[in-house]
Amino acid sequence: MFERITRKVKVSVQPAFLADQSAPDHNHFFWAYTVLIENESPETIQLRARYWRIIDANGRTIEVKGSGVVGQQPILRPGEKFEYRSGTPLETPSGMMLGAYQMQTSQGESFQVDIPTFPLDSPHESRLIH
Repeated sequence: MFERITRKVKVSVQPAFLADQSAPDHNHFFWAYTVLIENESPETIQLRARYWRIIDANGRTIEVKGSGVVGQQPILRPGEKFEYRSGTPLETPSGMMLGAYQMQTSQGESFQVDIPTFPLDSPHESRLIH
């Protein structure tokens, strides 16, 4: 599990390689990731937008921007949590993801919450230990 806290909002991510949705012989590797957002602040907040950077082992970067997550813009009162699952393909057997959420307080103040950087590793990646 990878975690990051920004302004008392904790974002935890758990990636998982999905062998049954991957085709290594065709350079298609797929990961699911589960995200848990916990509002540990005294304010009610709403997730308004997302930004992801997905980087494969060759350095190829894809940026994804949009409103909300999985078709929702959840409102989190103090102490509440929101969990969702999504996924991403890569053309290489490893990579990484990072990003941020744009949040808004009930008073209309916008602020950014960082998503922790996390690896996308598959069993098809050969590693050398020196």
